[in-house]
Amino acid sequence: MAELADIMLSQPPEEPVRIDVPAPDHVPRDLIYDLRAYQGQLPNSCPEPYAHTERLRAADIPPVMWSPFPATWITSGYWVLTQYKDCAKVYQDSATYGSHGQADFQKLLGETFKCIPLSFDGAEHMSYRRFLNPWFTVKAVAEMDADIRALCDEMIDTFLAQGSGDFAYDFARVFPVKVFFNLMGFPHAVLEEFLAWEYDILHSRDFAKMGAAVAAVLAWLRDFIAQKELQPDDSLSSKIVNGQIDGRPLTADEKIGTMFFLWLGGLDTVASTLGQMFRRLALDHALQQRLRDNPALIPGAIEEFLRVQPLVFSFRQLKKDQTLHGVAMKEGDWVQALTSVANFDPGAFQCPRDFDPERKANRHFTLASGAHLCMGAHLARQEMKIALEHWLARVPMFSIAEGDKQEVLPGLLSVSHLQLTW
Repeated sequence: MAELADIMLSQPPEEPVRIDVPAPDHVPRDLIYDLRAYQGQLPNSCPEPYAHTERLRAADIPPVMWSPFPATWITSGYWVLTQYKDCAKVYQDSATYGSHGQADFQKLLGETFKCIPLSFDGAEHMSYRRFLNPWFTVKAVAEMDADIRALCDEMIDTFLAQGSGDFAYDFARVFPVKVFFNLMGFPHAVLEEFLAWEYDILHSRDFAKMGAAVAAVLAWLRDFIAQKELQPDDSLSSKIVNGQIDGRPLTADEKIGTMFFLWLGGLDTVASTLGQMFRRLALDHALQQRLRDNPALIPGAIEEFLRVQPLVFSFRQLKKDQTLHGVAMKEGDWVQALTSVANFDPGAFQCPRDFDPERKANRHFTLASGAHLCMGAHLARQEMKIALEHWLARVPMFSIAEGDKQEVLPGLLSVSHLQLTW
């Protein structure tokens, strides 16, 4: 029986690999797989970076598998579901699949506060969502529109002056973060420091680095909270810190739990999506020209970009024993909805591997689903829409520069560098 530390991740396997490693007694040995290549942990340079996930839909691959490898705060292994209908239940059945404990990186330090609203279900979750939703509605996002467009144009000006540039690093990585900073009232001087901490927490897979970064973030946020308590202003941070939930002030744990969760969610999801969007467009001039000729297709294209390049494969924890496809799963087990497969399920999407900006009823899971649908979805879509509109209107037909590695990590880390020329 192999040890996990001995199983290295070097290149994408041609087949899902069944492995013999330690696992809980109730996990059938023939369901233990190394799925890291399908969970966005290995880069590839394919035009369709998620094409290899089709293999997990084959008849000889079980729809329920066990992944024994640590996933951030989960060190005991977890179930992985690939079918659309099963993933829908994970997102929508909060009586069976609990969201508590999600993204609890603070546990690395022994902190006991909860991430708000993600770590709550039912009435508590809805109470926190009611408190935060007013700043993320369609109307609230529309009020930010002019400022977002001005920032986008300012950044495009730099690229046009240069005649080329690293879109992923110099635009996608920064543009949505500056929007988020403006909303929260964070000083732009800490942008690079924030991104470095965020990388260590979400992407390093090194518990020492993760813990050190979480400690640094929490210290910074607690100091910032104290400043806003003393000197309130019009920023969202101040409104959270000095706000009320159901007629009462927030506790100290609720303040840091809300601020830390927004901090985690605000730094790289849109950046990663933009990187893959523009990589696809640079490789597909026909699609790029189609959107230039018909900007009315852009909103539908945004949904299709989201569907075919899923970034986050969400976890839930079983609140009770559950049997799925004949597999007995136990209360307390963690379950992952593997969106990189479910978003291409032909039972939910006609011709799922085709990119169709006019696709109807595009109910993908990239921004989750159910009660925990991404709170910032309207803002994310608007940022992507503005970026695409302005680039296509102002920048000539663009391509990937010669010599660019074209690498993608088909998950949250996504595209780190993307040299474009026009």
